[in-house]
Amino acid sequence: MALLRKSAPRGVPRPEPVPTGPARKAQVEASIPVAVEIAGQWAWRILAVTGALVVFGLLIVNLKEIVIPFMVALLISALLVPFVNFLRRNGLPKWLSIVIALVVFIVVVGGLIFLVVVQVRAGLPDLEKRSVSAYTNFRTFLKTSPLQVTDSQYNSYLAQIGKAIQSDSKNLASGALTIGTSGLHLLTGALLVLFSTIFLLIDGTGVWRWVTKLFPRRARTAVDGAGKAGWLTLTTFVRVQVFVAAVNAVGIGLFAFFLGLPLAIPIAIVVFLASFIPVVGAIATGVIAVAIALVYVGPIQAVIMLGGVLGVHLLEAHVLQPLVMGTAVKVHPLAVVLGVAAGSYVAGIPGALFAVPILATINVMFTYVASGEWRALSKRRAEEDAAATVLETT
Repeated sequence: MALLRKSAPRGVPRPEPVPTGPARKAQVEASIPVAVEIAGQWAWRILAVTGALVVFGLLIVNLKEIVIPFMVALLISALLVPFVNFLRRNGLPKWLSIVIALVVFIVVVGGLIFLVVVQVRAGLPDLEKRSVSAYTNFRTFLKTSPLQVTDSQYNSYLAQIGKAIQSDSKNLASGALTIGTSGLHLLTGALLVLFSTIFLLIDGTGVWRWVTKLFPRRARTAVDGAGKAGWLTLTTFVRVQVFVAAVNAVGIGLFAFFLGLPLAIPIAIVVFLASFIPVVGAIATGVIAVAIALVYVGPIQAVIMLGGVLGVHLLEAHVLQPLVMGTAVKVHPLAVVLGVAAGSYVAGIPGALFAVPILATINVMFTYVASGEWRALSKRRAEEDAAATVLETT
């Protein structure tokens, strides 16, 4: 039998055995370039984080009737908490401080709405006269312009518009139902905002402790510190944004008043409310003021109004944003503009309103966690827990 065995020719090396099991795995891993391995590890982590964010975003979209009122309540609470703390430092009990803060907030907001209604009702007759005059001037312009639109052509265009409205009467009826449903949602959202604000003012610290306990024990110190840093940024942002909105409203409102625009005070109030959307809000409402000046006053006044809007915008962009808002938000102005655009694209007006506060808060929270400041506190708390455990056992 030994003679039947074939032996390899002398001088020819025998093939090495193919590794299996852990040795095969180690050989494959050693053959992968380091750059590819690092890129692969980053890729699956990025995919996991992206998937979690997508699921979280879909959850928010499906629960927007609850999420949006709660976020509005967060902004209101961030505005009122410093005032409540001020009242408590001056000797008032907690419940009375909360009641006074809520009453002051409701009176201010209600006063602004009442002022707009009163101004609109008072200026409505003059506005109707100016509207008729503007309509007549517009028809005269169409006749004398190179377009040479005659009265018959103009009437035919109006008739076509009327037919289009009649053909879409079903859509208008469904729209009326939608408005009714939206009104019910608005009332429900207002109640949710009120109750959420009350509970956040009463026991916001307890709510945050409950949220912190949802995380693993080792991560609670970092989460708690990041949340407190984010809350401080949010409260500072809201107070500073109120100041910036007031400057925008006063500036544009004064230009509208001295140019003789109708409803100058409502324009200023609308600018104030819209300025809570940084950078974009004041410009959008300023364009409305320019359009009103063009229609009801004249082209020269419209150009002056445009210059006033641009001047207020430059004041906000080059003075208020870097010096005042920069210390609160700590986000680059380009990121602010892109964040507002992305938020409005995803969620409309609520997205534009909450984009910058969310960016600022998340930026501060991630910066706090990445800085590692929480490690010493976590270590000290662990030592205290260990000492307390030893005392209990002894």
